[in-house]
Amino acid sequence: MTTPQTSEFIKRDNRKYAKSNGISRNCKALGFLPAFKDSVTGEIYLSRFADGSTAPIHMLDGMPDHWVIERDADDRVLKIRGSITAGFIRDGRYYSREELANAPLDS
Repeated sequence: MTTPQTSEFIKRDNRKYAKSNGISRNCKALGFLPAFKDSVTGEIYLSRFADGSTAPIHMLDGMPDHWVIERDADDRVLKIRGSITAGFIRDGRYYSREELANAPLDS
């Protein structure tokens, strides 16, 4: 079993990929939408706000309930499954942050 993750993994990824296409602001114009993938089940979900609307960045509060391990008293997500990774979707395909960071993206 993998260790549960907190929002720190998103901050860590943002720092790691800051100067690449592996973050939302750098690949948004190319049609990539922030998403998450469970590496165990293969499930993929677009990043969403708590109200269910699509988020322009990676947000934990709109994750499916079965990915959430712990919430606070205000129903904000504190911990998620350790098998969840942040990435992007474009044209129905999931891309990891690392894939986008290492790919030349022209269109």
